[in-house]
Amino acid sequence: MNKKLSRMLESNLRFYFLCLLAFSIAAFPFNPMLALTEGCITILLFLWNRNSSQKRKKSILQYIDNLTGSVDSANKSTLANSPLPMMVFRPESGEVVWSNEHFMALSGVKEQLFDMRVDDAAPDFSAQWLLEGKSVSPNRVTMNGRQYQVYGNLVRTKDRQSHMVATTYWVDTTDGDQALSQYQMSRPVICILMLDNYDELMKTIPDAQHSALLAQIDEKVNAWVSGTNGMLLKITRDKQLFLFEEQQYEAFVQEKFSLLDAIRDIKSFEGVAPTISIGIGKDFATMAELYRHATLSLEMALSRGGDQAVVRNKVDFAFYGGRAKATEKRTKVKSRVMANALSELIVDAKQVYVMGHAFADMDALGAAAGICCAARKRNKAAFIVMDPERNACKELIERLKECPEYENVFIGAHDAFLRIQPNSLVVVVDTSRPDMVENPDLLGCAGRIAVIDHHRRGALYIDNAALNFHEPYASSAAELVTELLQYLVEPSDVLRAESEALLAGIVLDTKKFTLRTGGRTFDAAAFLRRAGADTTEVQRFFQSELDEMVNRYGIIREAELYRGDIAMAVIEEAGVDRITAAKAADEMLSLRGVRAAFVAYPMEQSILISARSLGEVNVQVVLEVLGGGGNSTTAGAKIDDMGILQVKQELMDAVDRYLEN
Repeated sequence: MNKKLSRMLESNLRFYFLCLLAFSIAAFPFNPMLALTEGCITILLFLWNRNSSQKRKKSILQYIDNLTGSVDSANKSTLANSPLPMMVFRPESGEVVWSNEHFMALSGVKEQLFDMRVDDAAPDFSAQWLLEGKSVSPNRVTMNGRQYQVYGNLVRTKDRQSHMVATTYWVDTTDGDQALSQYQMSRPVICILMLDNYDELMKTIPDAQHSALLAQIDEKVNAWVSGTNGMLLKITRDKQLFLFEEQQYEAFVQEKFSLLDAIRDIKSFEGVAPTISIGIGKDFATMAELYRHATLSLEMALSRGGDQAVVRNKVDFAFYGGRAKATEKRTKVKSRVMANALSELIVDAKQVYVMGHAFADMDALGAAAGICCAARKRNKAAFIVMDPERNACKELIERLKECPEYENVFIGAHDAFLRIQPNSLVVVVDTSRPDMVENPDLLGCAGRIAVIDHHRRGALYIDNAALNFHEPYASSAAELVTELLQYLVEPSDVLRAESEALLAGIVLDTKKFTLRTGGRTFDAAAFLRRAGADTTEVQRFFQSELDEMVNRYGIIREAELYRGDIAMAVIEEAGVDRITAAKAADEMLSLRGVRAAFVAYPMEQSILISARSLGEVNVQVVLEVLGGGGNSTTAGAKIDDMGILQVKQELMDAVDRYLEN
């Protein structure tokens, strides 16, 4: 109300003239002479104001003349009589200087537009973008139910006052916007649905129950796609193709792909729950591209453990679900195929460079040592790229350096970049993210790249690898490399230090064979034991110094229970190292009732988070929203440009979203 009143009193002189005439009429019965005098003065003021308005119109024509410069009179006339609605105003005061007939018709003001403000003529219009030096309005302006894209420019007049004057052109985009929206909403989206554990379900239930179980699954899928006017087609026994329009996609996102929960609620004869993975491709021009990216999304979902939906658009991946415990689906056939492929890559390469993630641990080093063993068997020079100071396995490095075969194997990232050749092979172990490797520049210099990783794949991954042995069901990268070694070398070819390094990597990631272990894990450990690994020596790698143990329990003293069963330790002062933080998180899992533990601490210019769980809480999903990664029981994150208390709040919010969803 105050805003409207102020606008009425600012520059609308017609209101003042009406008031003066009203006073004159009201005064006539009491003093006719005074009333007539007031009336004459009012009429003279009105004529003077009308004359001023005409001068202002001439001034704008002069402005147009200055704007067009030496343009001929025909073009000047075209500008003045533009078929587009035009409005000229002063951006400092919002005062309308001039407009053509088309804008008057658009605004609904037939007369006296020059006595109005921009806010009165176009309430939804803002001129801030002109003051910022832009020539196109960032947002559409709604006028009389139509959408307009506004173009404009800002110039300074040459009069004595040197005012800023803005000229705007209004283009009706309503029909085009509606057509664009209709096109976007009708674009095709391809979705591939795959039953994760089809073979396991068929093995655990009697033959007579197969049809009944599959009918329940089909019923859930059909109910999920009903009402979308999409097309559902079964392409294999465990895979279906679903084609629908873009306008249905948001509904699936809002319900968080409820099909995942619906399929998981089905119980088979033996109590084994089926799970489904969903791969979606959208925002691409052709059906071939959509199908290819839907397949890529499905592969991403399966590589992350299944029971989730992955969406691939032109920008990145989006993940939904992924909370069910993954079931092992590896076969020795795949390990044998991967071993043969890796052998060929090593034979074809002139040199082999092996690197893990930055700040390497015993799992990364053990896997790297296993690759060096395979390269040595084929008479190829192999080098481990690792920072000699920034790592969590110094004692294990010294153990390997005692072997003559490892005299010049360890090199720094800078030396590796200078020495690498185009026909070299780079093997990345214990990570698949290009931003987390020891030296990302090596990935662009290598002739070929091989990736061996057990973490759940993130949105950013090495996508140009000639070999990608990615198994999220494995306990560690050392376990995967050990499986490959069984097809590449004899147990006697493995050095004792190498076998102990591999076993140390398995022990580290399985928490001494208590988490993420399967039959294949113990098979790999048995092979390493036959190769000469001494479990007593391996245990010594995990011994702690007294100061480190004191610091670890100092972190635990700062822990608090969040939501009753989530242990959080937030350290505000610098001084905590990665190894101590990780061990403190492991130690907190021994507290009764704790399902997951998080340790957040500052290091250099960043905040680091180390997360551990017993398997019920998927800490990788929790930290993924903070830019982290890992697997369901072990994860970490590095956060820049954020304070420790803000990170704590973000972490609690992430835990809330995970537990509530």
